[in-house]
Amino acid sequence: MSSSDEIRAERLKKLELLKEKGVNPYPARTCRTHSLGEVEKHFETLEQEEVEITVTGRVMSLREHGALVFFDIYDGTGRLQMYLKQDDVEAGSFDLFIQTVDQSDFVEVTGVAFTTKRGQQSIKVANWNMLSKSLMPVPDEYFGLKDEDERYRKRYLDFILSDESRDIVEKRAKFWSAVRRFHEERGFLEVQTPVIETTTGGGDANPFATHHDALDIDVYMRISAGELWQKRLMVANFPKTFEIGRVFRNEGMSAEHLQDYDQCEAYWAYADYEQMYTFLKECYQYVAQEAFGTLEFKMRGFDVDLSGDWPLVDYTEEIQKQTGVDIWNTSLEDMKKKLADLNVEVDGAAGKERIIDTLWKYCRKNIGGPAILVNEPKITSPLAKSSPDNPDLVERFHILLGGSEVGQGYSELNDPIDQRERFERQQALRDAGDDEAQMADWEFVEALEYGMPPTAGHGFSERTFAFFMDKPARETQLFPLMRPRNNE
Repeated sequence: MSSSDEIRAERLKKLELLKEKGVNPYPARTCRTHSLGEVEKHFETLEQEEVEITVTGRVMSLREHGALVFFDIYDGTGRLQMYLKQDDVEAGSFDLFIQTVDQSDFVEVTGVAFTTKRGQQSIKVANWNMLSKSLMPVPDEYFGLKDEDERYRKRYLDFILSDESRDIVEKRAKFWSAVRRFHEERGFLEVQTPVIETTTGGGDANPFATHHDALDIDVYMRISAGELWQKRLMVANFPKTFEIGRVFRNEGMSAEHLQDYDQCEAYWAYADYEQMYTFLKECYQYVAQEAFGTLEFKMRGFDVDLSGDWPLVDYTEEIQKQTGVDIWNTSLEDMKKKLADLNVEVDGAAGKERIIDTLWKYCRKNIGGPAILVNEPKITSPLAKSSPDNPDLVERFHILLGGSEVGQGYSELNDPIDQRERFERQQALRDAGDDEAQMADWEFVEALEYGMPPTAGHGFSERTFAFFMDKPARETQLFPLMRPRNNE
């Protein structure tokens, strides 16, 4: 029998003992009057007034000294020492505690606040109850969970043992709360659009495919937070909308890329991409201050200061500056050769748009930001409006932070004829074997024929949060997807 099996067997005996004594080891209710955080905050007042209070929490440590037991409990808001003396509780209660309570159990404690002779803030126990008998102990706090795979599989333990991991959860909540607040305070209406679609729109990505039994049709999990649906709302005369929701991309895993994640997208009628990149810059500054209390960050080895104005980076000029390639006057083969010289792997069958995008991705890793990328080629942006000054460019932008793109937007295409032609081009790429080319949504084209006002849109995902935290994207998810152990 392994040590863990022995521990579990011993605790099962204690569980049975509780039941024999008429104690429900998993009651539904508690009489808690204060959280431990509240007790810590108001400890002096509670001690002076000798108010009897009831607190609850997980037993984190136990120290027996004959007829006296010290034990710490933790409830997620604070941690406090309990002082259990045999003479202070009912007959049999002390012995039952010794016989049945282990580290990791959840207990309820009633007593008064007092300070020990050593100056330790504590609660003198008058009564205790079992709330949840644990069958396995939380690992030792000092050693914690060192193996990354184990941490991801048992995040519930990681969050107990690691203040840093717990901080991610709390900051993530503040991040999205601030994002929502920023949009709502500026008149944007929060909406929810379909997660299951017959065609995926709003990005270049490989979708998750499934089958809808009731309608007997093949469908996809969405790859954007309702881009084409929110544009339909622009057609319907909603002037400002946004959505924070889950998106799914059936692609590779890396420190920056996830397969399912939260994303925010917003659409603003009668605005253009310049107004939108100013809006998004201010959104990032607001969210950073609200969630992190600072505008200065360390991101992927770069020192990044989000304050002030952010410079504009020209797409074509930056590629030429870093690689010497003029994307407008260099052949496809020469661009592939340049990438080979830069030790960048490329698909030999890739078309011009993919090769240009690969050149840019090589360049962006050298830009710490904050900066705003502009003047992107039309060939790489099938949904953005063409620039009136140069039809080969589009009114699209990307937010650059830490050597990567962590947000984008554009003046949305609202010409139904132009949109149809671009979808046809994307469909031709898909027919030629490019699975990441966008699917044509002809019903969306039909909606545009009814008229959509000039509109700007933006989108960014939880990857932005990961950059603010300067951690791998999987580390900032509460429960990242893992391969089941029985399949390994």
